[in-house]
Amino acid sequence: MGSEAAQRPGTGPRTVVATRYVTALREGGSLPGLIEADDDGLYVVKLRGAGQGTPVLVAELLAAGLARAAGLPMPEVVLVEVDSALGRNEPDPEIHALLLASVGLNLGLDFLPGSITFDPAASLAPSSELASRIVLFDAFITNPDRSAKNPNLLEWHDGGQRGKRGLWLIDHGAALYFQYGWRQEAPLAGARSAFSRLGGHVLLSRASGLAAAVGDLQAAWTPEVIAALCAAIPDTWLDGAHMTLPSREQYAAWLTARVEALPHLAEEAARARAHHV
Repeated sequence: MGSEAAQRPGTGPRTVVATRYVTALREGGSLPGLIEADDDGLYVVKLRGAGQGTPVLVAELLAAGLARAAGLPMPEVVLVEVDSALGRNEPDPEIHALLLASVGLNLGLDFLPGSITFDPAASLAPSSELASRIVLFDAFITNPDRSAKNPNLLEWHDGGQRGKRGLWLIDHGAALYFQYGWRQEAPLAGARSAFSRLGGHVLLSRASGLAAAVGDLQAAWTPEVIAALCAAIPDTWLDGAHMTLPSREQYAAWLTARVEALPHLAEEAARARAHHV
């Protein structure tokens, strides 16, 4: 649908209905697939029936909302309704079973045709301001997947400007891993902890404006914005089939507490950068 016209920050995702399973994208444990929807858009869809379950979808949804609220370049995220008939003619038994296990709401990321993977050795380096905000964003959401080997950054046209390419953030399913060990008796555990895996961040050397990024992100991630993002999590993603997951209010409380820790996260990121520059 064109992510230069993605949904406004603070608004909930659209819901589309899957009409055709195009092809499997056999990358990572979530087994995403390229799916066409009833709005004629193409989406990279992560399916709830994959082995990692719905926490991956929650992480993707919240990370996308946080990125948009902070003005970071993120393709539009939509909820994708999958019907049991979608996989009826799928010849691959693994994909057929996955689609049947994913009936209901799934998560899709707007497909960016012609995009290329960011290459730190060959691509145009982003500004220090953008790099700093992305590094601090990844520290905030505890995202381990932004390394030189696996940058999860795409280069695509930038705001419709002819001949100009910009960075787009993708694939945050491994983030917010506090979900997997979440306990009712310690609902804010880890919310103020530093993120220890920033040393290999692909943009760390460019992130010379971390202190300034703190104020930008704190201004963007107000309690009201965070509550609205968490309110958009579908009921069926929180059913706790395989583990106890936080409620929407508990996700919001954890994220709000982490906003308060942004100065500490920036200091830790600056120390990591000092060891790698």
